[in-house]
Amino acid sequence: MKTVVKVIDSVSEYTGRGVLWLTVALVLVLFYETMARQLFTAPTQWAFETAEMIFCTIAVLGWAYVHRHHGHIRVDVFYARLSPRGKAVADVVCSFVFLVPFLVYLVPTSFSSMMLSWRINEKLIESTFMPPAAPIRTVIVVGVLLFTLQCVAQFIRDLYFLLRNKPYD
Repeated sequence: MKTVVKVIDSVSEYTGRGVLWLTVALVLVLFYETMARQLFTAPTQWAFETAEMIFCTIAVLGWAYVHRHHGHIRVDVFYARLSPRGKAVADVVCSFVFLVPFLVYLVPTSFSSMMLSWRINEKLIESTFMPPAAPIRTVIVVGVLLFTLQCVAQFIRDLYFLLRNKPYD
């Protein structure tokens, strides 16, 4: 089991660090669009939706990395005052109450949206660029699945700590 958790952590780490470089691409696209629009009065048709797709990729593929490093929102007024065991209890309870229902909804919904997008050859229609929607919907599914795996790894860690009263190494 420890090997599985380490593999999930490694995938989350690798993906998060890799996606970081997409911020450079995002800045370049937005810089190009700004220069084309402001200096040459020649706005692009593709920059807005390209920037949206890059940002979406950064966000969804970063979820697992952020979860691995405990970067998601918590109510620190209460959570910060808890003992390590209390934090593990809070994490396990909140996982069952909030995270599991969210993932039970998100995984099949994102998957069915992706499948429909591929089947009907959906296009993004916010500009005249009209790129295909299926690739970004596929990236969303990959991000959701990576996030789900990282949630399982974290749940295993928290449950281990509760049962054994020592960190999962």
